[in-house]
Amino acid sequence: MIGSVNGVIIWTQNLDRLTKFYTETMGLTPHSVRPHFVNFEWGEMRFSIGSHTEIKGQAADPYRIMINFDVTDIHATHQTLREQGVEFTRPPEQEHWGGWVATLLDPDGNMLQLLQQP
Repeated sequence: MIGSVNGVIIWTQNLDRLTKFYTETMGLTPHSVRPHFVNFEWGEMRFSIGSHTEIKGQAADPYRIMINFDVTDIHATHQTLREQGVEFTRPPEQEHWGGWVATLLDPDGNMLQLLQQP
């Protein structure tokens, strides 16, 4: 019935702030930029951010959904992002299954994870 996840959208009240975070801090390349919506190149999946009239302020429950970004060197990525002022709620830690995970917040308080596969 469902073949795969096609994409993820993060809705925000402050598109300029999130666009700057995901391009300048996280290093994602915009695929298309429109006045109220930005779509990023992210492998086979669509990752987008957009402004929405029903969204106000910070994420009320940031633990509800986490987006995982694959990285090849979690320690170097963690250090680079910390130097840019990114707030981490969990530094890199190795999981029981062998991979490494670090958890951070975007400017709206959405939870993101860096994931280094074993």
